[in-house]
Amino acid sequence: MLKRDIKTGLVQQTNVTDVDANMDKLAKNIARCAADGAQLVILQELHNSLYFCQTEDTCVFDLAETIPGKSTNFYGEIAKKHKIVLVTSLFERRAPGIYHNTAVVFEKDGSIAGKYRKMHIPDDPAYYEKFYFTPGDLGFLPIQTSVGKLGVLVCWDQWYPEAARLMTLAGAEMLIYPTAIGWESTDSPEEKERQRNAWQTVQQGHAVANGLPVVAVNRVGYEADPSGQTNGITFWGNSFVSGPQGEILYKAPNDREVNYVVNVDIGHSENVRRIWPFLRDRRVEAFADLSKRYID
Repeated sequence: MLKRDIKTGLVQQTNVTDVDANMDKLAKNIARCAADGAQLVILQELHNSLYFCQTEDTCVFDLAETIPGKSTNFYGEIAKKHKIVLVTSLFERRAPGIYHNTAVVFEKDGSIAGKYRKMHIPDDPAYYEKFYFTPGDLGFLPIQTSVGKLGVLVCWDQWYPEAARLMTLAGAEMLIYPTAIGWESTDSPEEKERQRNAWQTVQQGHAVANGLPVVAVNRVGYEADPSGQTNGITFWGNSFVSGPQGEILYKAPNDREVNYVVNVDIGHSENVRRIWPFLRDRRVEAFADLSKRYID
């Protein structure tokens, strides 16, 4: 049996309006994961601030930063201090009028190993991301690091099997999803549970279909809608790690902060793919219609 273990830290936390306070808290949480032996630490989506996409406000663009910039310097130093690979999620100012939701991965020496710009951008009540983010243009390419080749995607990307498959075909050894998703208070308990189950199930499906471990790190806690038009979002946490057969290796609670380190064996994918050779049996010559919006 092949074995390549990565001690993987998940930071699921609540945020406040003060960006510096959030970053200081993240630094402490990352340090706790590192102290527990983490080689790789993954943060939630847009972790420096509150989830600002509940409203459309041009002043929010002031939160965006260049890459490299202040935040990359900050997190690069943390990665270097603890000798970890660190996956972050930043609001990127690329040029006037061009902003991205960008995951930046740091190597153990603090250098930027690579970045991924979120490709699928939602536009739903309380998730007005199209107002802020230009769709990514870097493609679905994994990032090579000292712990392995990381297929980093972001939140809304997690609903698309094509994104997971393309990362896999490009050699990803793990699929990673920094996330910000939660409940609206007027939904019934049954509907809330259906939504959360669907979110977890679809990502477990990516693990199974591609024979890869999946790590999803979500926000937690209540964040009010500044406009008062909705009742805000209660982010449902439930950050989890799935093995390549969909087995749950760890799942966080839905109502509290967590720093947790889980052992992920990325070598196990080879063994799983030997018995479930989905990539071998793909009928690639028959898939051209996947590039169409709809088949009439």
